[in-house]
Amino acid sequence: MKIIICGKGGCGKSTVATLLAREYQKEGKNVLVIDSDESNYGLHRQLGFDLPEDFTHYFGGKKGAYRVFDEKGKVFDNRWHFSNIPEEFLSGEEGLHLMAVGKIAEAEEGCACGIGFTGKMFLDNLDTGDDDIVITDTEAGVEHFGRGLDRCADVILMVVDPSYESIHLSEKIHDMGMALGKPVFFVINKADSGQAAMVRDAIRDKDAVIAEIPAQSEIMMAGLKGEALTCESPGVQDIIKTVCDFK
Repeated sequence: MKIIICGKGGCGKSTVATLLAREYQKEGKNVLVIDSDESNYGLHRQLGFDLPEDFTHYFGGKKGAYRVFDEKGKVFDNRWHFSNIPEEFLSGEEGLHLMAVGKIAEAEEGCACGIGFTGKMFLDNLDTGDDDIVITDTEAGVEHFGRGLDRCADVILMVVDPSYESIHLSEKIHDMGMALGKPVFFVINKADSGQAAMVRDAIRDKDAVIAEIPAQSEIMMAGLKGEALTCESPGVQDIIKTVCDFK
């Protein structure tokens, strides 16, 4: 199962990715979380892991994948499974690991296109077994749709926070997902009961709203301190119950 998590900046994509990954781990799944956001430095802290080496370094840097593609016509010689990922590009523990595609580390080093390209090629080349779960945390907005990353997903989850921007972005993401033939579901995050009702009413495809994760002080404080999320949250099981039908 390959799940892509998207949404506007600050909506809580990494939080939802972490909560979902931990819940799948408890169920005995083999979980790989992919950090495909070149500017995200919080996901690994929420998971309680060290930030692994950028996977773009496997190709000699973010420009290297383009060179390999030009020379060979493809990036990978063979299909990969979880066991084929070199250990130096992973951090984690039994049943749950994190891979970071790449980060922008220096001023004027160039755009993130090579990072996006590497992530798309990797996810497209990765085979999963019955107990394997891949959760990809994307950068804010819809650029990953333009790069073709979402075509690799079984399910697209958009995290919607109580904001005008997030509600209207949901329409764009819904339409893009449908154009790819991928199911798109919405998770309302960081909203009280009144706000959640307003967001649900404003989303065009109301049947696609599958879960609500209320604002929780424990989650907010962990995010502020850069600490691992250890609490559980209502709504995560609702996500799992829905997406399990789309493998």
